[in-house]
Amino acid sequence: MALLRATTPPPLQLRFLTRRFFSSSSRSLPRSRPQSTFSPRSRCRLIFNPSVLGERYSLTNGAGRARAFMSSGLAAESQKEKVGSESYGSEQIQVLEGLDPVRKRPGMYIGSTGARGLHHLVYEILDNAVDEAQAGHASRIDVVLLEDNSVSITDNGRGIPIDLHPVTKKSSLETVLTVLHAGGKFGGASSGYSVSGGLHGVGLSVVNALSEALEVTVWRGGKEYQQSYSRGKPVTTLTCQLLPAELSARQGTCIRFWPDKEIFTTSISFDFNTIAGRIRELAFLNPELTITLKKEEGDSKTLYNEHCYAGGLVEYVKWLNTDKKPLHEILAFRKEADGITIDAALQWCSDAYTDTILGYANSIRTVDGGTHIDGMKASLTRTINNLGKKSKVIKEKDINLSGEHVREGLTCIISVKVPNPEFEGQTKTRLGNPEVRRVVEHCVQEYVTEYMELHPDTLDLVLSKSLNALKAAMAAKRARELVRTKSVLKSSSLPGKLADCSATNPEECEIFIVEGDSAGGSAKQGRDRRFQAVLPLRGKILNIERKDEAAMYKNEEIQNLILALGLGVKGEDFKKEALRYHKIIILTDADVDGAHIRTLLLTFFFRYQKALFDENCIYVGVPPLYKVERGKHAHYCYDDAELKLLLNTFPANASFNIQRFKGLGEMMPLQLWDTTLDPEKRLLKQLMVEDAAEANVVFSSLMGSRVDVRKELIRNSASTINLDHLDI
Repeated sequence: MALLRATTPPPLQLRFLTRRFFSSSSRSLPRSRPQSTFSPRSRCRLIFNPSVLGERYSLTNGAGRARAFMSSGLAAESQKEKVGSESYGSEQIQVLEGLDPVRKRPGMYIGSTGARGLHHLVYEILDNAVDEAQAGHASRIDVVLLEDNSVSITDNGRGIPIDLHPVTKKSSLETVLTVLHAGGKFGGASSGYSVSGGLHGVGLSVVNALSEALEVTVWRGGKEYQQSYSRGKPVTTLTCQLLPAELSARQGTCIRFWPDKEIFTTSISFDFNTIAGRIRELAFLNPELTITLKKEEGDSKTLYNEHCYAGGLVEYVKWLNTDKKPLHEILAFRKEADGITIDAALQWCSDAYTDTILGYANSIRTVDGGTHIDGMKASLTRTINNLGKKSKVIKEKDINLSGEHVREGLTCIISVKVPNPEFEGQTKTRLGNPEVRRVVEHCVQEYVTEYMELHPDTLDLVLSKSLNALKAAMAAKRARELVRTKSVLKSSSLPGKLADCSATNPEECEIFIVEGDSAGGSAKQGRDRRFQAVLPLRGKILNIERKDEAAMYKNEEIQNLILALGLGVKGEDFKKEALRYHKIIILTDADVDGAHIRTLLLTFFFRYQKALFDENCIYVGVPPLYKVERGKHAHYCYDDAELKLLLNTFPANASFNIQRFKGLGEMMPLQLWDTTLDPEKRLLKQLMVEDAAEANVVFSSLMGSRVDVRKELIRNSASTINLDHLDI
């Protein structure tokens, strides 16, 4: 099955989108400097999941082509800075007022000025609306992506207060939009919310500061209030008008904003699937809330989604396990202790060999974990061990199931509502409250113990699954030790032979994982031996989505990958310094088999060492699809669009020859270097995982044991396929 195809993007049903973004950095230095910055083409990113696009430092013009900064301008600016840095007195101390700090350092508030930061603006306003729902004052949120690249978010909550604020002497509406750290979510008796995702009072004002224009409408007390802003400053006064009698009960807030092109380094374009994924999460977490998403595309084309999940987290786990075989019914509970509310749902699956644990705090996804997830893991491990020994299933006193064995095949969602959460930074990626761990441990232990004692069959199934995981780990112990002790030199006799590079600094080194000896031979001859290594694979590697740990470690091709890359052992903490190459490039043929091998490799990396994606180590190399020869000149095209563009430049009576490359082995070493290996000319796509839950579903669907799910997926996707693009 095709995945991450170089020719055309796969259908949307596969939940993958490919987007190119080009770096604003200048071209790389000559080959004598392998560690230098790569050219714009070499820094393209491919993003997993409909989720986001995301080039952090890209700069594009209206046509979507890269444009580099003028080198002379940079040099002049650098010279000025150098001269200015020689003196340092009180006149060099700057005081930024109002929202100037946000515009000066936007990355501090929204993470980046690329596509991820752009979408973060939507999330800030969306989270404010969800806070109203969590407080019990809103039941519906409408998000509209308009054709002019603006976004409108409307809720039916209480509406932002509009009366005069006693401190700022401005309306409360203008205060929260123009003053940092002004809001109703700081806790205490004067707070407007008992629980909220917003904490710092900066979200709305940050969006205002980074918007070319912002319009706010508030319905409150039978009146409609409106005001407009530009780059953080009000451009109109607050207007008020009475609502018609039939609308007098309407209340809520509508924010519409146009992101500032001066701030964001990518083209202003919001991705429907990215925002839909975020909205789906929020709808799962807030079962009484309905959220709609609409995108207007002109010509009467409109995309529309409505999300409302009355089952809450139970439906979330059911959705995540759609393609798996559950061992039992979903365990779900809601408990409150010490002012902290805990919602959790969990289920073990027989055909899964990894865990999926997602944590949320006040409806904010904590991608880096936190005390709530730590408490869940510790409590489950301890509770299952205690129940196993109590039921005599675990008979030996010396045997203790580790957390990894207990959690094998587990899908778990835990959502906590904390009155005073301690997040790391404005982007809120990790929860730090120590009291949350204690409460979660106690609640999980209490519920799981009670449930398992009432459902001994479920306990037997979970213990059997965990003990099988332990046995597989013990069976794989010799292979694991072999992986630890073998050197790469000792493994050179294996079928996948590594042609190493001479450089020893991993940051400078890159490895190409290629398909077969033919492509491997061309790559080895065409590479720069100083910093480029080549590892040929023999055929298709093991699909580890359907195999346990013991089978994985016995596979020679898998051992080759682990040894050559320095991945260490599955389950142990990832150590980037142990990697032998910081750039791992998958380079396969542009056909169905190449796409399948690429999929198998991505499955291995995602399940074995997902941190490789978090550390931005995984890339896909894109070889050219076509070679066009006209006279003595040869042109290479990477897709059909480039080919069409090139052919349009030829005269009508031009004579030329087109060669379609099916495999890398068809290229001569020099051709492969010029088109695919040379850092100055090649096209690379960097892979990131923006949504772990979505990526987990994708891998389960594509690579799991459920054939019926894949058949249904293919059937649903058939209508979106362009038959001209099929490689038959």
